[in-house]
Amino acid sequence: MSLNQGSGGDLAGAGAVSREQINPKQALGASTAIAIIVGIVIGAGIFKTPSMVAGLTGDAGWMMMAWVLGAVISVAGALCYAELSTRFAHAGGDYHFLEVAYGKHLSFLYAWAKAMVINTGSIALLAFVFADYMTQAAPLGSHSSAIWAIGIVIALTAVNLIGIQASGRVQSVLTLFEVLGLLAVVLAGFSVSAPEGSTPAWFSGNPPLGLAGLALVFVLLTFGGWNESAFISAEVKGGPRTMVPVILISLSLITAIYLLVNLALLHGLGLSGLAKSKAAAADVMGMAFGPHGQQALSLFVAMAALTSINATMIVGARSNFAVASCWKALRPLSTWNQQVGTPIAALLLQSLIALALVVFGLLQHDGFEAMVEFTAPVFWSFLFLVGLSVFKLRRLDSPAEPKTSPTRLDPGVSSQPNLYRLPLYPLTPAVFCAACAYLSYSSMTYAASKNAVHISFAVMGLGLVALFLIHLKERSTS
Repeated sequence: MSLNQGSGGDLAGAGAVSREQINPKQALGASTAIAIIVGIVIGAGIFKTPSMVAGLTGDAGWMMMAWVLGAVISVAGALCYAELSTRFAHAGGDYHFLEVAYGKHLSFLYAWAKAMVINTGSIALLAFVFADYMTQAAPLGSHSSAIWAIGIVIALTAVNLIGIQASGRVQSVLTLFEVLGLLAVVLAGFSVSAPEGSTPAWFSGNPPLGLAGLALVFVLLTFGGWNESAFISAEVKGGPRTMVPVILISLSLITAIYLLVNLALLHGLGLSGLAKSKAAAADVMGMAFGPHGQQALSLFVAMAALTSINATMIVGARSNFAVASCWKALRPLSTWNQQVGTPIAALLLQSLIALALVVFGLLQHDGFEAMVEFTAPVFWSFLFLVGLSVFKLRRLDSPAEPKTSPTRLDPGVSSQPNLYRLPLYPLTPAVFCAACAYLSYSSMTYAASKNAVHISFAVMGLGLVALFLIHLKERSTS
């Protein structure tokens, strides 16, 4: 979302823009940065994933431990991003980190993955969450989930086409509903009597390692969004030192909320009831406040899904625009509509891909799980490379090497190695890299068991073909 703050005039009407033009300005206070990070991270996933994590771990203690580990890994990753974004501030975010560390070709493949799998897959995934809960509140017949999922992608695309002011106002209202819904769930969960005998003693069982890894995949999916701090950190007043408390406070608040929601659901439904529930938060609200409470919660969750979909559309479209600005062959996607403040071509392409993934998900047994199977392997593989780039880019700043190199650090890069270094180096990035590597392996193994991993590999193979064709086109026009 940071790309649209204070940069609209620079980007407006550009066919292809320089890196300096799309770098955001430092204009955010610390409290505003905390509010943005919390708003990006907390989405509809917290209403959906607790049941999956409970079912995969089969133990209340290990279930809660998964959420704690997810918080620790997220903090380690966010601190890595804080160092990278303050040393190499750029509106391209982690796409740019990969470009600086590994070159233009690999970063293009990440951009391709974001456009084809990660961002669009997240939109499709959240569309299924929205559809599941709206079907409970307002069923539309035998194809209710399909109608709601496709309809919301089209509707929010239309809102974003109207302009950034409209999408920003929608985002503010939806975030308010999201917070109210979480508070209602916590209140409902602790206000009902816990079912007897449904929750064995904590840590009385040990989940298989593979299932524990998959549980972490879902937990970290719910914590997803902290990597957007790459955009926010470039805009915070006070420089990189400010970002450390901002990140820690933000993730502490998010962790506290997530743990309270899980404890409330566990208390209200018991472990077995939580694991079996398809809409745990709605079930707890129904137990506490009756049918009207259940319907109200369904609307709250739907609003949370809309919040995340809208934010992903805003950031994803601008990410695609920034990538297209670096490649002559992609210039049609790098146009910016000055009147509405939106990269319309990039937004439309993103929405078309997301709709295709929604249709794909509808053909699967569970659309939500299908999108996780589809997106997680690629996402965690690239985040592993971002973690490794911390080590690589530190070596570029060593006294033995020049701190700027025409082949690696171009004039649009801001290298500020002395402003902030993440704590406990190299342990912090090593923990993050190890977690990403394990989650990549775990998600690939799970996707393979569901016959879905080949789709991710096929998408990346097409990315290589696209890169080759782009090179041919640019050579022919040079």
